[in-house]
Amino acid sequence: MLVDLNIENYALIDKLNIRFDAGLSIITGETGAGKSILLGALSLVLGERADTNVLKNKDKNCVVEGMFRIDGYGLTAILASNDIDVPREGELIVRRVINPAGKSRAFINDSPVSVSTMKEIGDKLIDVHSQHQNLLLATGGFRLSVVDALAVQGSIRDEYGAAYGDYRDKERKLASLRELSAQAKNDYEYIKYRYEQLEQAKLLAGEQEDLEAEASRLRHAEEIREGYGRITATLSGDEISVSDMLKEIEHIFGKLAAVHPESKELAERTHSILIEVKDVAEESERIGGQLQSDPSRLAEVEQRLNLIYDLQQRHRVDTVAELIAIRDKLDAEIIAADNFDEELAALQKAVDEAFDKVKKLGAKLSEGRSGAIPEIERYITSMLKQLGIPNVVFKVRLTSDGDYTATGRDEIGFMFSANKDVAPREISKVASGGEMSRLMLSLKSLLAESVKLPTIIFDEIDTGVSGEVSDKMGDIIKRLSKGVQVINITHLPQVAAKGDSHYLVYKEDTATATLTKVRRLNRDERVDEIAKMLSGSVITDAAIAHAKTLIFGLLDR
Repeated sequence: MLVDLNIENYALIDKLNIRFDAGLSIITGETGAGKSILLGALSLVLGERADTNVLKNKDKNCVVEGMFRIDGYGLTAILASNDIDVPREGELIVRRVINPAGKSRAFINDSPVSVSTMKEIGDKLIDVHSQHQNLLLATGGFRLSVVDALAVQGSIRDEYGAAYGDYRDKERKLASLRELSAQAKNDYEYIKYRYEQLEQAKLLAGEQEDLEAEASRLRHAEEIREGYGRITATLSGDEISVSDMLKEIEHIFGKLAAVHPESKELAERTHSILIEVKDVAEESERIGGQLQSDPSRLAEVEQRLNLIYDLQQRHRVDTVAELIAIRDKLDAEIIAADNFDEELAALQKAVDEAFDKVKKLGAKLSEGRSGAIPEIERYITSMLKQLGIPNVVFKVRLTSDGDYTATGRDEIGFMFSANKDVAPREISKVASGGEMSRLMLSLKSLLAESVKLPTIIFDEIDTGVSGEVSDKMGDIIKRLSKGVQVINITHLPQVAAKGDSHYLVYKEDTATATLTKVRRLNRDERVDEIAKMLSGSVITDAAIAHAKTLIFGLLDR
């Protein structure tokens, strides 16, 4: 339940703190005093949108904070899933901050959360019913959720939802596979042609580099052989060669060593050089002797290279490795195309099995909903008669011939008639505003008995009713507050008198501004407020007497 509400710098509110109790809290005030401002501020901690227009002082933050007691309301799992710790005393502090730049931040127990998370949790903390919510009666989703809540089949609906999600996922995969299969069949011959080109080439990793090196050698064979011959002759030819000169140098160093010991080391180093030169000369002679012009081999290598270059150009790549990767990919596509029919059959079977599960669970949903309808009709009819519609006919129409959706294939209609000999029709087409309000109150009362709601806020749900009906409506709201915290914004004295606590919203002018304020009324102030609601701005003795009867007579019951 909502225990404490703090508001700073919101609309006409400078600073405001309201503490709420269990039971029925009444909020009244003149039109324009700011009752809607309270709801607007509260909506911020319930995750609704906000912008800088809500800032009273455009240079300061707007802060709205609500403290809730959540023991016994089954919120532990959703809080844990969002990494929010709950103190042992079961208090949840929800805070929303909007800065002058319009940026919004949300916190739950001082942990930053997204606004969507705040809204998800806020929907489980407070059910706000305003006049425009009567429009929900015209929506199939709302009517279905009402029946499901009262049919107590949440687990079946969750199971059905999971099965339907699985079915739709498999159905999407099947559609995608069919598209791929059709595309593959259209492209099959072209893919096969490209693959066969690459397969027939018998490509080998690294062969391009080897072939290019070999082609270079074959094209320049004479030039290379001639060069190696000249090198060999220079290093070890019959005429004066490098080897001969090194031998002479070695000899001279050897003779000098007898009189100049340091020459011995130089002689040894020269000998090492001579050995290396001889080795180079022998290797040059071997290589030069092996090189031969081979036009036929050169033509063969160039033909192979041209094939590789042509394939690279066609496939827009630069290496043989990339061509091999393309070949393997095309091979996989051909195999996949050959296997599509088998995969399609297997997936179609999975889709059929998933749909069978959807149908079975959908039938259970329909059965549970159908079983709950008589009790819903009985309860709502009884409530509406208490609320001044003695000839009411209320029927819940269930049809199960539509397509399967995430909530089943059922459609729920609320059929209504307020008069004798008038057949019930879709409620949104025949019910007045007051009748819609009374129906919504009846539904909320029924839901509160089936679904654990911490707090319900009624925003002038009694619009369009008066007299004895308003007194009956007040009785229902009072009875509802025995199990649920109810905060009721009302303009009817008969309803206001039934509150356990009473808050007055009013405007106060200062030297520089008009402010919205709220104060909790004591017993005498309640009498004056109810009397004013009865008689207007001039409070008469009769109005005071009537107010006392309404308040204290009710309290004495």
